[in-house]
Amino acid sequence: VPGHDIIDVALSSLRNLEHRGAVGSDAGTGDGAGILTQIPDAFLRGVVSFELPAKGTYGAGLVFVAADEASSAQAGFENLAAEENLVVLGWREVPVRPEVLGDLARDAMPQIRQVFVTSSDGISGIELERRLFRLRKRSERSLGIYHPSLSSRTIVYKGMVTTLQLEPFYPDLSDERFESTLALVHSRFSTNTFPSWPLAHPFRMIAHNGEINTVKGNRNWMRSRESQLAAEVLGDIKQLTPIITPDGSDSASFDEVVELLYMSGRSLPHAMMMMIPEAWEKQSDIDESRKNFYEYHSMLMEPWDGPAAVIFTDGSMVGATLDRNGLRPGRYLITDDGLVVLASEIGVAQIDPAKVVRKGRLQPGRMFLVDTENG
Repeated sequence: VPGHDIIDVALSSLRNLEHRGAVGSDAGTGDGAGILTQIPDAFLRGVVSFELPAKGTYGAGLVFVAADEASSAQAGFENLAAEENLVVLGWREVPVRPEVLGDLARDAMPQIRQVFVTSSDGISGIELERRLFRLRKRSERSLGIYHPSLSSRTIVYKGMVTTLQLEPFYPDLSDERFESTLALVHSRFSTNTFPSWPLAHPFRMIAHNGEINTVKGNRNWMRSRESQLAAEVLGDIKQLTPIITPDGSDSASFDEVVELLYMSGRSLPHAMMMMIPEAWEKQSDIDESRKNFYEYHSMLMEPWDGPAAVIFTDGSMVGATLDRNGLRPGRYLITDDGLVVLASEIGVAQIDPAKVVRKGRLQPGRMFLVDTENG
């Protein structure tokens, strides 16, 4: 059942992960923190001044844009939306409290708005998601806007904040109407890029703890394949390239490829198994059909390898997996009233031990999945 209690557990867990994230020299600037939830429909209806269509038939998302480019970017975005058979319903100034930030984060802070988009022909579901995906990619490529997310299913609030600043900075997150059945939170410690507002996690489908060591090769392979990429359901892919944003982090690049695989028609677990296959080559006891799956996909794509724990969601299914060697930890517990908590360490959420019915750890070559729709 969606509720604000899920947001509370997620944000308190994030605060308890304060030791995970890096902090800048002014002590008030974090490497980044964020939260991904389902679209809080009742909340959004209560805060916008225009009418929203039925839940699932509109997309929404935050927009990071330079203050001096805001009006021209807004007009450009609306033109691109029309080309994709989408209509911009309206914009909202997202309430923020810059005074809680450190000086460095405040100086780098973009203007933060929220945009609401629907289709001109009444589509919903994955077809709407694909159009929103195309619009977001084209907007980022041609207008230079950054969209933390643009989706009819999920929404991301993030920034160059510490774990303790995220909720005070975005008062939306404290509103009791802000409800979800799932939430992903992350505290960043940047390893291969400098901190910035766009590089905070979660991304559109993943958040990631660790490092992809093979990222340079993975990016080069993706770039070399771009001329051959084709997906009937996604239309002209040339308008969406480069698939991988230059100057992104390893996590941002990973997310962009997972998203492309998912939007082109694969399930999310399928896409993740292509990205992080288990170490199947020398296993003698592996199921034949699974071995065939990995062997086939190894001809299409190389593994993204390195010490990594990845959590992922499409808004209804949420899961986690480790690198093929299991070098990053992941712990989970399940309570008697159906709450599932999975994190990089145990004890992030204060839960009465008497309520815990099952607990365990992530294992390499295995995947942890929760289907919130089918329970």
